[in-house]
Amino acid sequence: MSGNDTLARLAAVIESRRPERGGDPAKSYVARLFVRGEDAILKKIGEEATEVVLAAKGGERERIVAEVADLWFHTLVALAQHGLAPADVLAELERREGLSGLDEYALRKVVQREGGQP
Repeated sequence: MSGNDTLARLAAVIESRRPERGGDPAKSYVARLFVRGEDAILKKIGEEATEVVLAAKGGERERIVAEVADLWFHTLVALAQHGLAPADVLAELERREGLSGLDEYALRKVVQREGGQP
């Protein structure tokens, strides 16, 4: 079993918790997030990102892993909110594989200047 499988299974659970698919906000944290809307989801991502920074700064390995898991989870909720899946992000990472980070960044800047998508 791969990490891709884990992310896909988790994304499927998140999708199943959407209120329009029967997710009950009284029983499901994810359904509650969807009902509260995008701002609530994005606020959680911001909170979790801050907690990752603090955990990394503290150097506690278990806490870093736990906080990154929380961040990834809430990011998956945001992806679902926009009709996206982990496979979309993985495809983008695969596209960038073997490309220097500096080259990729420069390419994005050129594309943005020309009015295209990054």
